[in-house]
Amino acid sequence: MTQEISPWMHVTMPALLRHARTTYGSAMRAALAEGGFDDVPANGMYVIGALAITETPLSQIIRELRVSKQAAGQLVDALVLRGYLEREVDPNDRRRLTITLTERGKAAAAAQSQAGEAINVELLARLGETKIAHAREVLAALIDMREEAEAGD
Repeated sequence: MTQEISPWMHVTMPALLRHARTTYGSAMRAALAEGGFDDVPANGMYVIGALAITETPLSQIIRELRVSKQAAGQLVDALVLRGYLEREVDPNDRRRLTITLTERGKAAAAAQSQAGEAINVELLARLGETKIAHAREVLAALIDMREEAEAGD
């Protein structure tokens, strides 16, 4: 049995990355809507997901989004108003605010995570561990290249 070559194999890498990302985004958006979280704003999934899995400061998460400070502030405001995030004064430095997920935010993060994991399971079934590892290696190299270029600026 011969395996058919996808027409996507002839598309440029940036276009492939954009379209591939949509697979995860669409699945996560559908899971959020199904769970009653259809009011998560654009880029909100990234903030909620990142806060759920890492201790990374919100400022770094926002930097990774590559949006203006004004857009970042509006995004955080929307997530707070819609009940996904909570702002509190940092007990160690009263000049700073800490942002944490609320129970609603944690539930939205879980819905996103489950949707992403379903995509990962299907990818594993289609491609196997070795190809997944190679794809992750390529993507990590692209990220490293960007970070090295930015460090040189």
